[in-house]
Amino acid sequence: MPGNTLTRLRIALTVFFALDGFVFAGWVVRIPAIKEQTDASASALGLALLGVSGGAVVTMVLTGRLCRRYGNHQVTVVCAVLLCLSVALPPLTHSALALGAVLLIFGMAFGGINVAFNSAAVELVAALRRPVMPSFHAAFSLGGMIGAGLGGLVAGVLSPTRHLLGLTVIGLLVTLFAGRTLLRHQPPGSPESSAPRESTPRRMDSRARRLVFVFGLIALCTAYGEGALADWSALHLEQDLDATSGLAAIGYSCFALAMTIGRLTGTTLLERLGQTRTLVYGGATAAVGMLLGALAPSLWAALLGFVITGLGLANLFPVAVERAGALAGPDGVAIASTLGYGGMLLGPPAIGFMADWFSLPVALTSVAALAALAALIGVTTRRVATN
Repeated sequence: MPGNTLTRLRIALTVFFALDGFVFAGWVVRIPAIKEQTDASASALGLALLGVSGGAVVTMVLTGRLCRRYGNHQVTVVCAVLLCLSVALPPLTHSALALGAVLLIFGMAFGGINVAFNSAAVELVAALRRPVMPSFHAAFSLGGMIGAGLGGLVAGVLSPTRHLLGLTVIGLLVTLFAGRTLLRHQPPGSPESSAPRESTPRRMDSRARRLVFVFGLIALCTAYGEGALADWSALHLEQDLDATSGLAAIGYSCFALAMTIGRLTGTTLLERLGQTRTLVYGGATAAVGMLLGALAPSLWAALLGFVITGLGLANLFPVAVERAGALAGPDGVAIASTLGYGGMLLGPPAIGFMADWFSLPVALTSVAALAALAALIGVTTRRVATN
């Protein structure tokens, strides 16, 4: 496969990663308005939101098989269309039950596209022979930041119905543009393609399955930290360090921006350090940063800790998913992604329970503990890393 074709495929996949983050963030910023519209209680809304999680987890398990049968590119495009269509549904509901039902569809599309385009990205990374996986996840982060920022700007002007319908229109146009490239070209390494591959993913034997679960555990440790900081960082700064609500909101922004910067520089980092040292150094850095963020006695020291944590965690998930995909193809990506998403779901409630038992700062140190665990796993799996 010629180099310019690989470049076009890389651009198209990058667009899909960014679109996923953009659409998901656009939905998230309208949750308060949807809650008011449906007149749902906090607990009812929480149950409805489980529809996203449940749909994503169930579909992630199945999408690996669909990718093997129909192809990563085809499944990516179909799931993108479903994602863009389903994001317009929540404003049309008027009860928590109906909201949960449409969010189940949205979650299925979200989970499916994440497995499909990560599987396609793993194949492209092998064909390019460069560790560019973090750049795709940087696009997701950037798309999320743009989607959240745009949503905040239009929230006072557009109703949720018009806003999310606008996301549908934009998303379908983007899918039409980028999807043509994916559907026109065979994935690198397929029988119809002449692109070189470093390895061919195979069906999982027992050893490969164990390794995939190990790399999935790294993804879980990373996503646990993301979920915990998204839900608890602002409260920690406001409650424990007497920050104003405005300054408290900056905490997660600092973390998210640091993760984006870390992923934008991830390819260079991987080329210089290799996968094993990136995992080990990243996990250790995140552990130190989160100890500072959780236990620092001043606001600015805590914010610095969040930045360090974001830089440390940035490339752990992309590397873990890439290694799982290299070992077992789409099924490996599906397992690692499912475990990672499970970690994001586990983080917020786990922090809440530990905060009740001990204190919120102590509870947040669990993020540091899991980051250190990811670093330890990186050391123990160094023999199966490609570099």
